[in-house]
Formats: sequence, C-alpha cells, structure tokens
Amino acid sequence: MSGTLGTAATPPRAVPESGWTPRLVLSLVSIAVVLEIVSISSTMASVAMMPIGEHFRTDQIAWVTTAYLLAAAVACPLAGKLADIHGKRKVFLICMGIAAVGALVSAVAPSFLILVVGRALFGVLIACMFLGFSLMRDVFPPGTLALAVSLAAGGMGLMTIPSPFITGVLVDAWGFRSIFWFLFVALIVMAPLVVLTTDETPVRNPARLDLVGAAMLGGGLAAILAGISFGPSWGWTDAGTLGLIVGGLVVIAVWVPSALRTTDPIVDLRFFRRGPMLRICLSAGLAYGAISLYATLIPIMSMTPSVLGLGYGFGVDARGVGLIQIPMGVGSVVGGIVVGRMLRTKFPTLTLAGGAAFMLAASIVTGFWHTGKPEVLFGILLFGLGMGATTASIPNLTIASVPPSVQASMSSMVQASQTLISSVLPVIAFAVLNSNVATVVEGYGFYADSGMTIAYLIGGVSALAAILVAMTLHRNRSATVARAVADSAPSDEVPDPLPKV
Repeated sequence: MSGTLGTAATPPRAVPESGWTPRLVLSLVSIAVVLEIVSISSTMASVAMMPIGEHFRTDQIAWVTTAYLLAAAVACPLAGKLADIHGKRKVFLICMGIAAVGALVSAVAPSFLILVVGRALFGVLIACMFLGFSLMRDVFPPGTLALAVSLAAGGMGLMTIPSPFITGVLVDAWGFRSIFWFLFVALIVMAPLVVLTTDETPVRNPARLDLVGAAMLGGGLAAILAGISFGPSWGWTDAGTLGLIVGGLVVIAVWVPSALRTTDPIVDLRFFRRGPMLRICLSAGLAYGAISLYATLIPIMSMTPSVLGLGYGFGVDARGVGLIQIPMGVGSVVGGIVVGRMLRTKFPTLTLAGGAAFMLAASIVTGFWHTGKPEVLFGILLFGLGMGATTASIPNLTIASVPPSVQASMSSMVQASQTLISSVLPVIAFAVLNSNVATVVEGYGFYADSGMTIAYLIGGVSALAAILVAMTLHRNRSATVARAVADSAPSDEVPDPLPKV
C-alpha cells in the first residue's frame, strides 16, 4: 500500500517547540470561530424552518436539515483524503468557500429547491470540524496543542448562549434570509484571518485520489442518513425508507473489500481492522449521540407550558431557552479548559470517559428531577461540563492515535460516526415520546412525564456505552505505537497522547 501512510516522506511534526505567540492566539481564535459557525448554523437554521415553510408554502421543510447532513456525509471522506494529499489549510479554506456560496444561494433563493441546494453546499462546512483539529496538530507547537484543541472544541458550546437571541433578532427584524446572510458574512470575514494567521501543514501523503471509493463511501453514508431522516415521516417499514438504509449498507459492504485491495483507498481500513479507530469512532459517536439528544430535549421541555401540569415545562420562549442553556455553555468552556490542562499528564481516553460520566449523571438528574428550574439548571451545568470534556477529548484522542499523514482522512470517519449516531438517537427517543403523548393542544401533542424521563435515559445509556468503549482504549503502550507508526503500519494501541509541557 505505497503512499497510504507516507510517514517516511514527511516528518510527523515540523513546528517549533515554542509556546504561545500573538499570531498563534489569533490562529486559534480564527479556527475556533469557524467551528463556532458550524456549531450555531444548525440551531439557526432550525429556528428558521417554520418561516421558510410558510414563505415557500411547503411541508417539505425537513430537507433544510436533511440536505445539509447528506452533503456532509458525502463531503467529509473526500475532504479528509484531499487534505492529506494537498494540505489541510487549503481544503479547510475551500470548504469555507463552498459553504459561503451555499449561504449566499440560500439567502437569495427564489424557490425552495434552490434554498435546499444552498443548504447542501453549506453542509460541506461540517468537514471543517475535523480539518481544523488536524491542521492544528500539524502547525501548533506541541506544548500548546492539547490546550488549543480543547479550547477550540470546548468553546463550541459557548455560542449556544447568544445564538437564540441572535437568531430571534435576525428573524424578527429581517426574516429568515437574514440568517443565511449572517452566515455568509461571517465566513467571508473569517477566511482572510485564517490565511494570515495559520500556516499550511508541511505534512503530505503522496497518494492518488480514489474517486470511485469516495463515491461509494459517501453515497452509502448519505443513503443511510436519508433513510434515518425520513423514516419517522415515511414509516420505518416503507419501501423507500428500507431501500435507502439497506441500499446504503450494501454499498458500504461492497466498498469495504474494495478499499482493502486498493493501493490508496479513500480511508485506510487497516486502522479499523487492527488499530483503535473503530472504537474511537464508536465512542465518539455514542458521546455525540447523547449530546444531540440532550440538546434537543431541553428546549422542548423548557418551552412546554407549565399550566398543562405535566410535571415539567416552564413555558419560556426561544430567548428563555437561551437563558436556561447558559450553564451548558459555561460548563462546556470550563470542561474544555480542564481537559486541556489535564492532557499534559493524562490520557484523552480517561477525560473522554470522565466527560461521558458527567453526561450520564446529568441525563439521570434531568430525567428524574425536572419540576423546578434549580434542578434543571444543575443538570444542564453537569451536562455542559461533560460535553466540554468530551468534545475536547475526542479530537485529542484521534490526534494521538494515527500518524499525521492520514490524520484528516481518519478524522473524517470519526465525524461520520458522530453524524450518524447523532441522527439515530433522537429518532429512537421521539419514537418513545410519540407513544407517550399526554395531551393535544391545537393539534400539537405534549408528551407525558414518563416519556420525557425515558427519553433522557436513552441519552444516558448512550453516554454509558461511550464510557465502556472509551475504557477499552485506555492502554499505555506508546512504545508499540511509535514502532508501528515508524514501520508505516497501524497499531492496536493508543500512544501517550501529547507531549508533556
């Protein structure tokens, strides 16, 4: 498999050992802000879905989210491989450019179809999530890397505080198109800052691009995601739903042996067959599934009118939800900073398991005790701490586990697993909620307290599974990994994550 790893051709790190400089701080800020744009874009688009449906007189508004996710499923593996070959900063900026075009198309869309096309183009921005961390691995000094990655990852929860207010002001004052203009301007402003402050990675993987493999992997993932997205409305036994999910699985099953025989596959599956990547993807996906579900349930629970007497609900509006979520944003930043400091001496597997443990505790607390705001706010703070620790640990764990030359392509599969499981878990929870409707008011069903409790516990089970998988990764055998990387062969071990300061 010549050219697959490429560690002999490029050094694992070509950056100075020095610490923080003003330019490095600005580089961190620029990358972190782009990740924040990714983080808040889904929330902002979700708030705008009802006005979009009313404006275009359509009941197909689910495509606003589905097109975004489908494009990401296709783009991530391709972007990861291209980044390993041509440079991570270059592909990072290209993805930003495509997303900016998508935001512009959505902002001026004369029809719903054109808006959906714009959302699909904007979905390419999800690739920046893993590209940003992979780029930081290559160009940040070792002594700053753990904290920088943790700050960028943990800080993604910070924008959950003002985003409902920003979205509300934009939509109320200028309509749903203002959200896409906001995202367009934000990306256009950030691109030059990334160029001026962040160096291109010196790491290259001299490989060819497997376009057939990229089409098979991306198409298979997209089909599965489409089936999951439309399953609740089409029905899980519908021929279209089953055709998409089964068809996607078949395409991926055909791709796997092909990738194992290919000299330069879109993703090197040896890392999944013999190394820790399969477990990293699984633990990351399970953790993000818990995050996705909890973040979905909190607004629903908070906005339910208290006068219904369901045992939960505060009857707040979107801005009220923003206030209730403040502890989550604060906890996320604190959790990320703590992980960044701890990774000087600890393994990211332990901080990942610890973060998931906080999320498990929060899911239990919120699931059983949600009558008053104090206990809900306490649960949200716990979850924020766990979310920050988890989101900071996952990129650090990926960075620690594979050589630089395949960092982006491996990270793309972690992102894919996060997207898939994050899509599946809310579907399972809402299947439970929809079978536990307590009352219907003006055609809208409100869920029974028992159903809400079970939904939170589903997230808790996902967090528990993430803990169990993460602990299987906790093995301190860095010498074996270093030897495996030097020999250009994947290993079954997770190395000492980052250089100690």
